[in-house]
Parts: sequence; C-alpha cells; structure tokens
Amino acid sequence: MSRATVLLVNWRDTRHPEGGGSERYVERMAEGLARRGYDVIVQCAAHRNAPADEVVAGVRFRRRGGRLTVYLWALVAIATIRADVVVDVQNGVPFFSRLVARCPVLVLVHHVHREQWHAVLGPVLGRLGWLVESRLAPRLYRKCQYLTVSEMTRAELDQLGVAAERTTVVRNGLDPAPRTRAERDQDPTIVLVGRLVPHKQVEHAIDAVARLTARWPKLRLEVVGDGWWLDNLRRHAELREVQDRVTLHGWVGEQDKHEIIARSWLHVCPSVKEGWGVAIMEAAAHGVPSIAYRAAGGVAESIVDGETGLLAEDFDDFVRKVDRLLRSTSQRTAMGEAGQARAATFEWDRSVDAFEDVVRALSRS
Repeated sequence: MSRATVLLVNWRDTRHPEGGGSERYVERMAEGLARRGYDVIVQCAAHRNAPADEVVAGVRFRRRGGRLTVYLWALVAIATIRADVVVDVQNGVPFFSRLVARCPVLVLVHHVHREQWHAVLGPVLGRLGWLVESRLAPRLYRKCQYLTVSEMTRAELDQLGVAAERTTVVRNGLDPAPRTRAERDQDPTIVLVGRLVPHKQVEHAIDAVARLTARWPKLRLEVVGDGWWLDNLRRHAELREVQDRVTLHGWVGEQDKHEIIARSWLHVCPSVKEGWGVAIMEAAAHGVPSIAYRAAGGVAESIVDGETGLLAEDFDDFVRKVDRLLRSTSQRTAMGEAGQARAATFEWDRSVDAFEDVVRALSRS
C-alpha cells in the first residue's frame, strides 16, 4: 500500500521575510508527518530567501506566485497533485480548495481576523475581507473538518457557523530553548517579539514606556522582529520622545533572540489577536512572564492569568500591569518559574500525534 500524500497550501513558509509563528506550526506538522512516512508537500508563495523547489526535513516545498497569485498557483497544485488530504491554511482568506479538490479538505485556522481586517486594509477593503472570512468561507467549507490551535478560536469559529464538534484543537508545541549566556539586566527591561505589522500594536508597548518613564527612568524596551511597519514604529518612538529607550533590533538569529529574551524582566504581547502566542511560550521557557490583552484570542490560553503572566482589559490596564510586574521581583520570579514548568510540557511530537489522527481519519474517509 502506497503512503498517503498530504498537500498543505499556505500563504508563506518560515523562510519568507514575513514568516512567523503560524508558518512554524505548519512546518512542524509537515515535518512530523514526513517522519511518520507520509509524502508531504507544502505549496506557498515564492520569495528571495529560498528556491522554487527544495526538500527540507523530508518535506517537499513548491514556492510559486506572490502575495495574490499564490492562490492561483495553489489551486493548480490542488487540481493536479493526487493528494489524499489537502490542508487549506486559512490566514483570513481561504485558498478555495473545496472548489477543485478531489479528496477531503482540512481547514487550518490559527485565529479569526475580525479586528485585523480594518487595521490592515482600512474600512472598505477590510469589510470585504471580513465578509469573505466570516460568511463566504464557512459556507464554502461547510462539509469540511476544521483544525485550530486554541479553544478561543474554536469558539469564535462556532460563532461564524463552523460547529464546534467539527473543529479539533491541536495546540502548538515548543522548540527547546537554547542555552543562553545572558543574565537578567540590572535595569528594567521589557521585550516584545513578533512581526512588525499594524495589528501587533507594538505602539502600545512604546506608549507604555513613555507613560512609565517618570517612575522608571532606566526602563528600556527591546523589540525583536522585522516587518513593513518598522519605519512607522521608529517615527512613533520619536514622537513619544522615547527613541533612546526603545531598541528596534529588526530580524535577529535564533540564538540572539533567546539571549535578548533571557535577559529581560518581562515580555509583552499587545497584539489585537493571536492564534496562540509562540513568543509568550518562548519567554516562559526562559522564566520571563508575559502581559497581553485578554480579548486577543489564544493568548488567554498561552498565559495562565495570575500564574504565568497577566491579562489586561485595555491599554490603561496594560500599563498598570506592566508597572505591577516591574515593581514586584517576587511575583515576576514566581510567575517565571510557573511559566517555565508549564512550557516544558509543550512538545511538538504530541502536537503531531494529534494532527496525524485528524489527517489519518480524513484520508480513510
């Protein structure tokens, strides 16, 4: 019996300049399936950092098209590759795989983009994008199995008409944190790790530093990540007159990223919405507690409120909670230890096991 073929169609891969946590999840699942004997193909957009075709960790990558044409290339791949299961990774816009697929389709949704459409595209195009995600996609994929990374997203999908019993939750694993040489900074240091795009709301972290400057004259913010919003953030720091307190590192290597996290007092994630919160768990692995917004989706599960970090209700509460953890060494330490213990329980192999269960069931249907 020939091994099953799984085709994953995704907007980007981890080597893409805008790749992030959701792409890492897709590739960890793909690599895990390949190790278990599946023939795994990832179809995604082309970019300057990788060739059009290559095999990595047993996974065949096909990179075709750009920001928009990637969808057309994906449809061609779905129609021509004899897959047993197609995984349609829906980052706001689906690949419409249901129209041409000749096999079961699994829809992977990291989070619902209700709040992000307006922030990224403005009121008109944002309304159109939300219409596609909230009305068209649930109808098109009404007979398909869904998979997501948090119970929060599962509940939001249910509100859009995707019945909860049709959605399986498979949480992120966590790559082992590398050994670091860093020690906690003597001066209060906040770190933020993520792509620099509007919906990550990095401005909130900058504004928090500006608000707390009088109380914490040596407070610093270290922003790790790159993206097209970088120049806007640089101007925002200048406008708030905290450019000397905010370091915009841009992209850094994995070891450097972990060194910066390990020396920080706390990590902040002021994003509008996250499917899970990979950076939150990476910070936890170094004993660094996080602060995020309670309404921002999966972060309310990656942070155990009051135990491994704090969830804020709004910006003023966000600032208060940052100040609270900066003032309390004992609370930071206790939350850091609890977070470190919890982070150790998240393993990619467990996630792949659960993911494979869904794929196996579909391939036999």
